[in-house]
Amino acid sequence: MRIAIIGAGPSGMAQLRAFESAAEQGREIPEIVCFEKQADWGGQWNYTWMTGLDEHGEPVHSSMYRNLWSNGPKEALEFADYSFDEHFGRPISSYPPRPALWDYISGRVERAGVRKHVRFSTVVRWVDFDEATQQFTLVSEDLESKKTSREVFDRVIVGSGHFSFPKMPSFEGLETFPGQVSHAHEFRGAENLRGKDVLVIGSSYSAEDIGSQAHKMGARSVTASYRTAPMGYDWPLGFEERPLVTKFDGSTAFFADGTEKEFDAVVLCTGYLHKYPFLPNELALDSPNNVYPEGLYKGVVWEQNPHLFYLGAQDQWFTFNMFDAQTWFVRDVILGDVVLPGVDARQSDIDAWLERFHAIGGAADEIRFQADYVRDLIEATDYPIFDLDEVVEIFLEWKHDKAEDIMGYRDRAYRSVMTGTIASTHHTKWVDELDDSLARYLAPLPPAGAASGSAAGSAAGATADAAGAPAL
Repeated sequence: MRIAIIGAGPSGMAQLRAFESAAEQGREIPEIVCFEKQADWGGQWNYTWMTGLDEHGEPVHSSMYRNLWSNGPKEALEFADYSFDEHFGRPISSYPPRPALWDYISGRVERAGVRKHVRFSTVVRWVDFDEATQQFTLVSEDLESKKTSREVFDRVIVGSGHFSFPKMPSFEGLETFPGQVSHAHEFRGAENLRGKDVLVIGSSYSAEDIGSQAHKMGARSVTASYRTAPMGYDWPLGFEERPLVTKFDGSTAFFADGTEKEFDAVVLCTGYLHKYPFLPNELALDSPNNVYPEGLYKGVVWEQNPHLFYLGAQDQWFTFNMFDAQTWFVRDVILGDVVLPGVDARQSDIDAWLERFHAIGGAADEIRFQADYVRDLIEATDYPIFDLDEVVEIFLEWKHDKAEDIMGYRDRAYRSVMTGTIASTHHTKWVDELDDSLARYLAPLPPAGAASGSAAGSAAGATADAAGAPAL
């Protein structure tokens, strides 16, 4: 049996680890080929300064930006088989920056020795399914050699994610706006927003975090424009929320409440599309971004063709450990340890979960729903069970912390569900920390002579070098 994994981001990496875990137990595993179009693994966590097209003329996958710090506690995403304590050798804070999280997820699969299964700088161009042979034909291109390959696989696992293709809105007069207009997918840092009036359109996590970044890096003002409801946090001075933009006229934005304001930059935080350009329509998931996309048995098995699997297709409260639960389940389906029921039974299971999904009343219900979903998968496999109810409580406390102090919640500490370790406190408050490097993060104290103080309202914090990065 040959297995194709499309994408070596966090979910594809988890799938490699799941198969390796079976091999460590003496199980015979299939031939695995993982296709990754970037030169290294990590998916979104593999930061690049490039936007639009990469060096090969391919669409840039990552939506990662400089100075991104986790916006959820690491204790809610920790691997059950590889703790943060084990990786770093000591406690770290609950909200690490991107380099620390990339180091963590990369460290686990490096230790597992699964890089041998990955073809880097290789993009999947097309996948077809042959009903007669019950096999897939996958066409890929090595972006370095320009060689195109056509291969046959028995199973295909889609781990390419769904936060790379922007959902682009339309606003009357936006073409007249003379300043910078970008989508969150192209956002690479807020340093160039210093001293500017910034409009972020959206009311979810991208708008929240990019707006906070802009404020932190010294924007003169930040306005978040919402469609249905404001985020409602106690924003600092200079940060406000207004209802949806109705139109633009030059640099002036007009809002649904009749107000108007001039801006220097607009960031569209309007979400992403499920888009799989390498799949024909009959194999491609088409869903809003929600916690239970229709058409997936157990959230991973393509109901119309159970030889095809999707990872991480859900909107996500749980992330890394949910990907583990999914990949252990997919692995066991492929190895025959989990026997799929018939079509009617699978559809009945999907319908039962959808009924629960449609009854969700708010964020707390959604978190509990996803915890139960993860539990359902783990109980079918040998993935180490952990206290999912405690993770739910961490998420609820996290939401309370944000409501209490939106610019300071990242300074809070939680206890690891896996090890019982209480997180350390980072040496610098998040709002004052202008350097997200791993060396700075892991330093026990700020380097001698390091400047402290938020870029917002601080002349010292506004100093930048010629490259535009904060000078510390």
